[in-house]
Amino acid sequence: MKLLKGIGIALCLAVLCVLVAPTASADESNRKTVITFSGPVEVPGVGQHNLPAGTYVFKILDSQSDRHIVQIFNQDETKVLTVVLAIPNYRLKPTSKTVITFRERPAGEPEALRAWFYPGREWGEEFVYEKSRAIELAKETNEPVLATSLALDTAPVEALKTAPVEAVAPTGEPVAMAQVVEAPPAAAAEPTTVASADPLPKTASPLSLIALIGLLMIGAGFAVSAFSKRAMLRK
Repeated sequence: MKLLKGIGIALCLAVLCVLVAPTASADESNRKTVITFSGPVEVPGVGQHNLPAGTYVFKILDSQSDRHIVQIFNQDETKVLTVVLAIPNYRLKPTSKTVITFRERPAGEPEALRAWFYPGREWGEEFVYEKSRAIELAKETNEPVLATSLALDTAPVEALKTAPVEAVAPTGEPVAMAQVVEAPPAAAAEPTTVASADPLPKTASPLSLIALIGLLMIGAGFAVSAFSKRAMLRK
């Protein structure tokens, strides 16, 4: 009898863990990071392009392809200041702290945001500038910059997912992307979404699967409870 009660309790706890787990990992999934800049910073993207000194919140909005979309919020997350297109960039040694890199600018000009690396991850975000601005930055820094021909000032956020991206040299000529972003070794390649024979519809999300598992566990719990009651009646 005690064994049956123990099984029922274990099933209930399992259901609770399944339902709570997604909330506990929310910050990891969107890589929420609070960043404070001591001086003004130039950022690419849709929206505000120069951020004054202050505290901001960075989040990943979408990372389901070979390009990522980053949102930059004000400190209390009540306003999205800009939405930035980024390309995954690999580093050999992850760090335990957030790393932000900039492109050096002439004296008196705000530093230009280059990349963001989340703690503990080998993959970072190399930011993409509108082509005309990317060429200017490439000339100032004498190194290639990621660029898109999409007009970021007026582009809808959805358009960032399919925007063409290239690397441009100080001359304005396209160069190999490998000159800007580090390609990962084959064994470290980030997983990509592939076609699956899974019977669930393509629109199914992890939450749907979690809900299904939770219902099955709850059903099992009721079954164990009913069995326990029958056993008591027989006695």
